[in-house]
Amino acid sequence: MKGDVNLNRLAVFAALVRAGSFTAAAEPLGLTKAMVSHHLARLERELGVSLMVRTTRRMALTEAGAAFHADCVRILSETNAAIARVAQNREKPTGTLRLTSSTDYGPGVLAPLLADFMRRHPQLQVDLVIGDEIRDLIAERFDLAIRVGWLRDSSLRTVRLAAFHQLVVAAPHYLTARGTPRTPLELANHDWIAVAPLPSPLRWTFTGTDGNRRTVRMRQVAQANNVAAVRGLVINGAGISILPDCLIGDDVRQGRLVSLLPTYRLREGGIHAVYPGPQAPPKVRLFIEYLRTRLAQA
Repeated sequence: MKGDVNLNRLAVFAALVRAGSFTAAAEPLGLTKAMVSHHLARLERELGVSLMVRTTRRMALTEAGAAFHADCVRILSETNAAIARVAQNREKPTGTLRLTSSTDYGPGVLAPLLADFMRRHPQLQVDLVIGDEIRDLIAERFDLAIRVGWLRDSSLRTVRLAAFHQLVVAAPHYLTARGTPRTPLELANHDWIAVAPLPSPLRWTFTGTDGNRRTVRMRQVAQANNVAAVRGLVINGAGISILPDCLIGDDVRQGRLVSLLPTYRLREGGIHAVYPGPQAPPKVRLFIEYLRTRLAQA
């Protein structure tokens, strides 16, 4: 071989053999007769062999040309099949969806939604990894992560699925024994259960209906390193805390917890899908859209 072969010329060569003449091959290829002849001549130079014997009246394959044509037909057929498979996989979720989420959100919220998603797409398998550390999605080959809170800057793609509100909550029997705070400043006199991983678990800023901001420093009696543990302490009367409504909504509705200070609001948080790569594969794209719809309904 005298140099690198332009693989596009294989398609021109195969079309020429199929059509039987330069003129007949040119039109479906969108080329001129002279350009078809040029591609054949260049291909022969690149291969270093003669593929066709040409006269003014007819053309015929050489022995090398006949063998090469058979290989071209096979290569082009396999290429077209590969392109068709890629196109099919662009729309159909296949393989294993490997994702990670926190111990607070993964078991209670994400896992039930995953079960429903799997029923809708039975050809898809799921690998859910639960943990509170920030995983390296590329190094650990995760398709995506579901993260709750406030994201750090990163090169990963992010999709905001929903928002959540932070609620000041306490157990009814704690409030019976200690009284119900009516303003943010009164919280400083109560037992506080801190969510330890937060940047400032004892310092909170409230915004009232008048737009004024009030910052309060709490008096900690206990802390825990995840929201589920803090929830357990609060439900059992150990004190007051601030927890996301997406995790304690049922507790408030069923009376296990009481939401306090309804006329004040705290900073809103987000539920995000995070994934590597410029374009999400079908399984990731469909799951993100499914989550967005289900969380909006909730």
